[in-house]
Amino acid sequence: MSRRPAAPEPRKAVRQHIGPKIRRLRDEQGLSRAGLANRTGISVSYLSRLEGGHSVPSFTMLSRIAIGLGVDVTTLATPDDGIDPNGRVAIEATLLERAGRRGYATCGELRLSDTGQTVTLKGWVNRRREHGRLIFLDIRDRYGITQVVANPELSSDAFDAARMVRNEFVVSITGKVVRRPAGTENPAMATGEIEVDADQITVLNTSRTPPFYINEEVAIDEALRLEFRYLDLRRPRMQQNMVLRHRMITFIRNYLNERDFLEIETPVLVKSTPEGARDYVVPSRIYPGQFYALPQSPQILKQLLMVAGMDRYYQIARCFRDEDQRADRQPEFTQLDLEMSFVDMEDVMTLTEGLFTEMFEALADKPILQKPFPRLLYSEAMLRYGSDKPDLRFGLEIADVSDLVAESRFVVFANAIASGGVVRGIAVPGLGDIGRGQADRLTNYVKTFGAKGLVWIGLETDETGTLSARSPIAKFLSQEEVVAMAERLGGKPGDLLLLVADQAATAAPVLGRLRDHLGRELGLINQGVHAFCWVVDPPLFEWQAERARWDAAHHPFTAVMDEDLALLDTDPGRVRAKAYDIVLNGVELGSGSIRIHQRDVQTKVFEIMGYRVEDVEERFGHLLRALEFGAPPHGGIAPGIDRTLMLLAGEDTIRDVIAFPKNQGAQDLMLEAPATIDEEQLQELHIKVVPPEPAER
Repeated sequence: MSRRPAAPEPRKAVRQHIGPKIRRLRDEQGLSRAGLANRTGISVSYLSRLEGGHSVPSFTMLSRIAIGLGVDVTTLATPDDGIDPNGRVAIEATLLERAGRRGYATCGELRLSDTGQTVTLKGWVNRRREHGRLIFLDIRDRYGITQVVANPELSSDAFDAARMVRNEFVVSITGKVVRRPAGTENPAMATGEIEVDADQITVLNTSRTPPFYINEEVAIDEALRLEFRYLDLRRPRMQQNMVLRHRMITFIRNYLNERDFLEIETPVLVKSTPEGARDYVVPSRIYPGQFYALPQSPQILKQLLMVAGMDRYYQIARCFRDEDQRADRQPEFTQLDLEMSFVDMEDVMTLTEGLFTEMFEALADKPILQKPFPRLLYSEAMLRYGSDKPDLRFGLEIADVSDLVAESRFVVFANAIASGGVVRGIAVPGLGDIGRGQADRLTNYVKTFGAKGLVWIGLETDETGTLSARSPIAKFLSQEEVVAMAERLGGKPGDLLLLVADQAATAAPVLGRLRDHLGRELGLINQGVHAFCWVVDPPLFEWQAERARWDAAHHPFTAVMDEDLALLDTDPGRVRAKAYDIVLNGVELGSGSIRIHQRDVQTKVFEIMGYRVEDVEERFGHLLRALEFGAPPHGGIAPGIDRTLMLLAGEDTIRDVIAFPKNQGAQDLMLEAPATIDEEQLQELHIKVVPPEPAER
């Protein structure tokens, strides 16, 4: 909640009737708020405030909205509101004002209300068509497409120029806005009711034939797209993603600025500290043999800002991690880094949830499934969904049936439970008639994630209506066990029970992977909603068997649940963290926590993790010393900008929402990086390259 005093409300009556009119007209046209924002160049957040009656539009702003809606300005306001009753004057003034900013009109702004005006368009030739004695050019920029007609009877020079242009030529066209002939309107285009009769066409630059279609949404090899990324970014879908990225970041900044946050930059040449992934390192020429690291996150720096008294900080931060790539990873990525002093978990989660709720309601084209966001204990999420980032857009919840089959004649169940393991499963609706081949494919699938096998039971009824099992293990199960498992898992006749018997640490993620797989394969996921949730109270430590030591589950600066402090000395594995993850549609958007702000507790955590005193001082001495100078309680969160935008835009990979990404091999195919450097540079840096040993054949 903002701590600024409420300002007086000017022109309250104007706010109360203009906003609803805009919203009604937009709804009548089936136009989203983001769509109106695209037409007008006005931010979605401002339109949201305007429609909600929280802002009064200026004369120019209201005229721009009228243009976007294709109505006279007097449809939105009356003379009593200080608007020119003619309306036409306002629209023409706005058009001239907008053109004056650039010196030309955009290809997405012209409407019927602009007919008769002489305008200049500048952009790329999206498509060229010849129809008899006329040549039609679709001119494209990032704002939209406008149809231009070259008619030799109106301008022979423009017609001759139009005969020479080809797709992707850069042109400047001056002409008169006219209404399209009846029957030729294109309702799929925002400018589809008008066209421009060309008087002058100037080719600003020619173009080679692009390596792929820019004016069509067709499948293109990703390597080719990344090699010619500057052309890929011309495609409307990619331009929409970049516009959406800008609007999302602008929304975030406005939201936090209004709540007294300071945007503070932190350095990108820092000291290497372990945070779970490899660092990218930068050699120092001035200090031979010494290196900077690129930050995996500004974690320690934002904590030091809290010590400095900057009680509300954020940054759109660039982060770098040298790790194996996948769809939602990049070697360099962007996150919203946020930290607050004098807060608890509830404060950070409430602020973050408010931000994401308002942002998705303003920018997304799908509703949020549940508000407020559901909150799941980590242990609950692992039990019910087999994941600490559950997808709540479908069911198939996991349940534990260990107590029901502990005495089973099926020895796989009995032995797993006797050895401290569990038997857990899911009920899949309508798949009870599964064949052996399909069952084998599911079994092989779970084995790739560490399962020893998969038990399947098709539920059916006999001639008496009694529930029975169709399964390779049916003879080992009593009718009571079948009924009890079906009830626990929510299965009914015609459904399929799938069960895994193993240690909980294996059974949970295996069933989680299987649940997600079946959700996708069977079309169970509700693609029409955004499903947020919080996962809270995870363990503070994870046991690393290969190194025989405890490691931080999140990072070593996470605070301990107050009631678990005593367990640090006796049972670290049971210690819970004051941590919270925000999850959307099965993707972890970001992790956050309350931080340790006392030196003795921080030292104890490092001790449990097996760090030597001298190592702690070398790597983290700057933080420990700062904690001795009145460090306040503090906490924060760091949602990923790229991951959030990927889901907001409906993309499958973050590479499609980053302007110049690396490929899955961490290579920049456009710039051909990474690349070798010459020997002189290596000598300046006092570095010698040692080639890797050839792999044995």
